Amino acid sequence: MNDTGNRFQASARMLKNTNALTAIAVLGALSIILGYFSIQAGNFLKISFAFLPQEAAAFLFGPVAAPIMGVVMDIVNYLIRPTGPFFPGFTLSAAMTGLIVGIGLFRRPLSVKRTAVTLFVNMVIVNILLNTLWLAILYGQAYQVILPLRIVKELIMWPIQTALLFAMLKAVDRIGILSRLQGRFARR
Repeated sequence: MNDTGNRFQASARMLKNTNALTAIAVLGALSIILGYFSIQAGNFLKISFAFLPQEAAAFLFGPVAAPIMGVVMDIVNYLIRPTGPFFPGFTLSAAMTGLIVGIGLFRRPLSVKRTAVTLFVNMVIVNILLNTLWLAILYGQAYQVILPLRIVKELIMWPIQTALLFAMLKAVDRIGILSRLQGRFARR
């Protein structure tokens, strides 16, 4: 089987491991806490660092576990702290982010370039195209009207998110969490 298929299988196996599920739940809780410190600038712009634990989960647990976490966290976040009406499109976006980041980073060598490219792909597909579409549908605004503002915001946030995520993942790697997790889950 090819390398991508092996990574998908490894990620799926992690869903059967209690330690992995516990770690995913802890990352989910951190995501909720960080979500409380977000900055809402109108209906169309929100700056938050809740992406860090979710994307760390994609790096650590892969393209099967991370989309599931994304869906669960989107629903839990809405139930705990609704910031507008529930819209399933954002739940799809959360799953897509887990999938894209999981494919881009899970069990691959960690580098700034790989992190930046993965986040760029996610930024274009999810944050700019899909989320802008969901906002246009949800608030009845013209897609073309809100798109430029969202592109500017995403281009500003992209290097910041890349630097933060890479630094966090490098720290996780440096203290040995990654090797312990991968070693523990590879044996099962």
